[in-house]
Amino acid sequence: MTRQIRLIADDYGLAPGVCDAILELLERERLTGTGCMTGSPEWQQAAVRIKPLIGRVAVGLHLTLTDQPALSADSSLVSSGRLPPLRDLAAPFKRRRIKAGDVHAELDAQLRRFVDTLGCTPDFIDGHQHVHFLPVVRDWLKVRFAASEKPALRGAPVVPLEVGAIAVKTAVIAALARGFDRTMQAAGFPMLKPLAGIYDWKRPEDFAPTLRAAVVTLPEDGVFMCHPGHVDAELVSRDPMQKVREVEYAFLMSNEFGAILAAHDAVVRSGVS
Repeated sequence: MTRQIRLIADDYGLAPGVCDAILELLERERLTGTGCMTGSPEWQQAAVRIKPLIGRVAVGLHLTLTDQPALSADSSLVSSGRLPPLRDLAAPFKRRRIKAGDVHAELDAQLRRFVDTLGCTPDFIDGHQHVHFLPVVRDWLKVRFAASEKPALRGAPVVPLEVGAIAVKTAVIAALARGFDRTMQAAGFPMLKPLAGIYDWKRPEDFAPTLRAAVVTLPEDGVFMCHPGHVDAELVSRDPMQKVREVEYAFLMSNEFGAILAAHDAVVRSGVS
């Protein structure tokens, strides 16, 4: 029986080169879909380009609360039009200084911009730097989608048994996500779990074996996150994850990846359902 692998690219909208790469991969049917960051200056143009693919691919909202321009006014979350660094959200004593209402206002603005430009609600929701696992975001999801059809959510990873840096990184993410799958599923949200695709992006050579293993082992309800892109001036000014995006793009586009899929009687899943 043919295995279906769900591959979701993060960060559509972050920079024009990232959008270019993701659209190329979607057209090649090497991705299931992508999560959109709606706060970038180029979002309107990016939305026009991906809108024709709605219904053919999974188009989601990549909630963003760190290191990027904000859509909401200055507040306990937003300073001089920018969202805070991850350390301010990751550290509980700093996070307590940020008012839930200010976080919800920013998330409302991102969702509203998605709906206004694309004319539909997101197929799924996940988070830049996994911020959707935060308690304040869980509360927003439950309130915002209480009376409407609920989008799928990206769930927690499974911590590997092996000892090493990736196991530690995965454990940190899993700790942030503790209870997320259970409580959000109980609230009626479809879950995409487990999360795969965690590796040390400072070692680009680790991407191919990580994806190769997922082709063999990832359950069909799971999701493999990836970050393909072309490096441009906008990306360099906005995000430290740069050259590795080119490596991911090249492997996803490659005949080698196609051969791996064929060897394991696997295909890239179409759409989120």
